[in-house]
This record gives sequence, C-alpha cells and structure tokens, in this order.
Amino acid sequence: MTRGRPLPPLQLSEEERRVLEGYERRRKTAQHLAFRARIILRCAAGESNMLVAHQLDTTRETVGRWRKRFLEQRLDGLHDEPRPGAPRTISDEKVEEIVTLTLEETPENATHWSTRDLARRVGVSPTTVFRVWRAFGLQPHRTESFHLSNDPLFVEKVRDIVGLYLNPPEHAVVLCVDEKTQIQALDRKQPVLPMLPGQPERRTHNYRRHGTTSLFAALDIATGKVIGSLHRRHRSSEFKKFLQRIDAEVPEEFDVHIVMDNSSTHKTRVIERWLARHPRFHVHFTPTYSSWLNQVERWFAILTTKMIKRGAHHSVVQLEKDIRRFIEVGNRDPSPFTWTKSADDILKSIQRFCERTAAVHQLQKKCDATSETGH
Repeated sequence: MTRGRPLPPLQLSEEERRVLEGYERRRKTAQHLAFRARIILRCAAGESNMLVAHQLDTTRETVGRWRKRFLEQRLDGLHDEPRPGAPRTISDEKVEEIVTLTLEETPENATHWSTRDLARRVGVSPTTVFRVWRAFGLQPHRTESFHLSNDPLFVEKVRDIVGLYLNPPEHAVVLCVDEKTQIQALDRKQPVLPMLPGQPERRTHNYRRHGTTSLFAALDIATGKVIGSLHRRHRSSEFKKFLQRIDAEVPEEFDVHIVMDNSSTHKTRVIERWLARHPRFHVHFTPTYSSWLNQVERWFAILTTKMIKRGAHHSVVQLEKDIRRFIEVGNRDPSPFTWTKSADDILKSIQRFCERTAAVHQLQKKCDATSETGH
C-alpha cells in the first residue's frame, strides 16, 4: 500500500535535461545550483523524495521544495528569488566567479585566497568577497586534518569498543587507558601579569624548560573517575606498574575491560605475560589512527586546556603536584562523558566521507587529464 500523497509526475524536455546536466557537470557552476540540478534529474528518473534525499545526503523536505519549485517555474525556479531590501549590486555571474575561483584555483603566490587578493582578481571590494564567502560557508583561511585508518579489522574493533560504551558488561569495569607523554614543565622568563578590568592576562612568549613527565591515566566510563600515575620515563616497565595500580584499586569481584591504543609499550612480552597472569583483564585495542575512539583522549584535552596550557611551573615536581591536584579535585565530583553514536552511525559517517573524498579525487583526475590533452 502506498503511503502519503502521490507525487506529481516530473517530465523534462530535451532542452531542460541538457541545461540541467550542464549545471551538474560544469565545474564553474555554483554548488547550490548544481545540487538543485541533481535533485531534479533524479526526481525526473522517477525516484521518490526519500530516496533522492538519501542519495544526496539531504532532507526529504528539501527535495520536495525544489521539486515543487521546478514544477511551478521550471528552470527559473532553481535560481534564488530576489530578497526584500536594497537590490543587489553584484550579479549572479560575479558571485559564481568568486565561488568558483575560491573552490578551484589559488593565487600564484599563496596557498589560499585572501579577501583582498580575490577582490583584486575579480574586480569587487573585499567586503563583497567576504559576504559571498559567508553566504556560501567558505573559509579559505581554515584547514582541518584527517587520517583514515588502514586497520584491516577496523569495523570489528569499532563495533567492539562502541559496544562497550553503549552496553557495558555486567560485573565489570570499563577503563579507557592511555599515556600523555613529554608533558613539559614550562616557566615564563618574566612574571605573568594578572588579568585586570579591560585587560587580559599577559605573559611573555618565551619560556624556560624545567624537564618533562609522563602521565598514565585510566578513565572509568561509568563514573568519570580517573586513576592517574606519573612517571619520569615512558616504558613498558612503567606501564606494568600502572596496570598493577589498576589491579589494586579495582575490586577483585569485577572484571576489567581496558580500551587502549597500539603503542609499542602496550604489546611487549612483559605486558603480555602480566596480562596472561591476570585473566580478569580484557584488552580492547583501538584501530590504528583512531585515538578518537578512546574517551580518555577527551579527558587529556580538558587537562591540557585547564591546567597545562596556561600553567607556569618552576619544576617538574610542581607540575606533577598540579596534575595530581587536578585529578583529585575532579574525582570528588566526577562527570562521565556521554557516548551517543552507535557503531553503525560511525561507520556510515566514515563511508560518506570516503565516498566524497573519492569523488573529489576522480574529478581532479579528469580535470588533470583534460588539461594535459588540451581539450
């Protein structure tokens, strides 16, 4: 039985199909127009709004809105309607040129555009470039990093660890374990000037180093409490001592599930023999390049922000004292992190990212081949 109202048929003339396919393929088409063209082409193929929304990673309401606009106004309906207020002084062609240059080219003497460089190239004001960038969500000055895991057991490990977070085993403690190594005891070369009304805290940019320490930490995902241990060196022998401390602090009637990365100190024969002698310990390794799965990494970020980054320490002893106090105060009123995404949600998100990345590379290869052949 068909649910909902039947969709009005959407048929294209040869000219409309040619224009829409041109919008979709042409590199210099504004991305919003290319996206709307993809919606109409798929709707014209007889696909439902829900299926089109799933394919294009958008909402069913968005697909329905542009289907209705096209049926009412045809190709003109895909362009933005005039807005109230003073008329625009910049044409659609100029907006398209700004967006296309931002996305597809770079200046000769830089890795990315500035508003002034692009304004000189296009022949508009820097304010106009800024407004177009803001309207399209473009930020050429920003960059983000990523690293996809090449672990052959990536899917299995994700499901294993996320399963621990969302459905922890009974009569067991789940601990996220890792080390924050080479924490430097830094002291500013001149006194820090305190914050005053209308003036932020001020400090010198240069500093003195007074040595380093390493923090071994285990975050209890159920309570948010942290077991911490500080050592001047970072070896398997220190990690073994930390495991012994965990063994002493966790009641004997509980199994211990440890989530940790693939660091060499975690896989030595010394550690393997110790774990074999303590069968209540169960180890769950995160996939390679996937430290984001380990919740203690988030706790390390909080420690860095609140204690280490702006701290001034005259010695390693003082640094270690402050870290121990941070752990002690936090354990008085702990607050666990709330894990919300299922393994399926994570894997689907990574799949979409891989598909977008592959599509970009394929498009780049086609453009490079076209430029090489001169066509």
